[in-house]
Amino acid sequence: MYKYFIFFLLFIYTFISCKKIMPSAPKDDEILDGPIEGLTSAQLKQFIKGDIAFNDEVFTPQTGLGPIFVANSCGSCHAGDGKGHPFTTLIRFGQIDSTGNTWLNQGGPQLQNRAIPGYEPENLPNNISYSKILPPANTGLGYLDAVTDADILAMSDPNDSNGDGISGVPNWINLPNYCNKRINSITQNGKYIGRFGKKASTYDLLQQTVNAYNQDMGINSSFEPIDTYSKLLVDPEVSNQTINEVIFYLKTLKTPLQRNVNDIEVKNGKELFISIGCDKCHKPELKTGYSDIEVLSNKIFYPYTDLLLHNMGNSLDDNYTEGNAKTYEWRTPALWGLGLSKNSQGGNYFLMHDGRAKSIEEAILLHEGESKQSNTKYQNLTSSEKQKLMKFLESL
Repeated sequence: MYKYFIFFLLFIYTFISCKKIMPSAPKDDEILDGPIEGLTSAQLKQFIKGDIAFNDEVFTPQTGLGPIFVANSCGSCHAGDGKGHPFTTLIRFGQIDSTGNTWLNQGGPQLQNRAIPGYEPENLPNNISYSKILPPANTGLGYLDAVTDADILAMSDPNDSNGDGISGVPNWINLPNYCNKRINSITQNGKYIGRFGKKASTYDLLQQTVNAYNQDMGINSSFEPIDTYSKLLVDPEVSNQTINEVIFYLKTLKTPLQRNVNDIEVKNGKELFISIGCDKCHKPELKTGYSDIEVLSNKIFYPYTDLLLHNMGNSLDDNYTEGNAKTYEWRTPALWGLGLSKNSQGGNYFLMHDGRAKSIEEAILLHEGESKQSNTKYQNLTSSEKQKLMKFLESL
């Protein structure tokens, strides 16, 4: 009996010791990964399958990688489903206006800067305009996908009819044949509203996913069957089932949760955010329409974007564009998850489309064009007010 008592004491001691040295699990508002609430058990299984395909599958030449590529997995560019790092920067080139990309037969629109053994990676053509693009965070995409075209157009003001200096517009794009048109989609001269990507040049998460497989990893699907290297039609290297599981995973990733919502300085910071006009483009609240995933239908959410293109001024003009956007126009990025960006970026901020801003303040000061008024108002804030605004932004 004494022997068992000693074993029991050793067990308790080991348990207590382990609890002291084992790190506690992060809180839900400290991570971007995880499913939205309300999924059925079948949907959770599909989410997990998509999670494995997105984060765990690493491609090799034997499984279809390349021969030229940028990355060998989805997760390598989106660590923890967060923003990319300068090391994972994408380079786009070959289009300077709305007439289209003129370098599609010479490697455009994306530079594949890596290659499997026996092949040479692409080099950027001489004397050509290009743009560096940092991979975005993935969370909450299903909500953005379900915003109606009508609501996006309602936020648009191409002629600045209200005189506030803000004239956001959609990026009207040609739709790939494989995309499924949204219910009550709105067209203009046969073109559809884009909502994903730095220039809002991508229609939906199907197009986003198959392009990433094709352009980033050299992995062909039945949707994008043209090989990036040979430009020839090839057999699919990833199944439609896997594509659909990844899309479901992206659609059902939870929205980033705001932290310290009851902190008085965070509340004051939000008031300042609105008072200097940041909310005119970074709309705090949007609503979804119908979604084939029931828990996404008719939901209010808080992304801080209007999904529209805005003139951001000369300093952010890369002389490269996509779709119908001007070279100086960029889609308003969602600010949710901003305070967690450093977690996937090596502990430092890399903000704006190309990561050039190393702090939130640097990003604000780069705002010109339509956002110049807010930039100026920010600079006129007191030091204390700026601190409160930063505290709010870092809580998102």
